[in-house]
This record gives sequence, C-alpha cells and structure tokens, in this order.
Amino acid sequence: MSDHLRNTGPMLASPRCGAKTRAGGSCRSPAVGGKRRCRMHGGARESGAPKENRNALKHGLFTKAAIAERKQIEALLADARELLREMK
Repeated sequence: MSDHLRNTGPMLASPRCGAKTRAGGSCRSPAVGGKRRCRMHGGARESGAPKENRNALKHGLFTKAAIAERKQIEALLADARELLREMK
C-alpha cells in the first residue's frame, strides 16, 4: 500500500454523462469538457452528424408532411367507419 495521497476530489465533482444505460440508470462516466456526454456516448470530438446533414434522413417517416398525411388518412378512415355504422 502506498502512502501517496490521491486528489480525486475534482474528478468526483465533475459533471456526469446524462446518457441512459441498458439497465435504465444514467451513465456514471464523467462528461467530456464543455459537453454533456462522456466520450462513449457522443461527447467525443467530431461525433454525431454534421449540421444540415441530408444523409441523416433515412426514410422520412417522421417528417411534418408524413405525419400530416397519416393524420388525414386516419380521419378519412374514421369517417368511413362511421358511415358504415350508420348504414347497418
């Protein structure tokens, strides 16, 4: 055993990563300086998609236009079901 005193105070006081783990808790690793995530959850330099990245759009399922179209179809189907109920 060493008699060397370790100064762990600053490391323990550093902000923690806010990512959620598979177990449901939050990540306990220290966040990268100036960021809110640790190096493994997106705090590393150049991580993530660049701004205005068109390649990040994979299918467009959740664009405003697609959501509006689905809501319109749902309304038409509800009207059709109501009409069928009235015809019985």
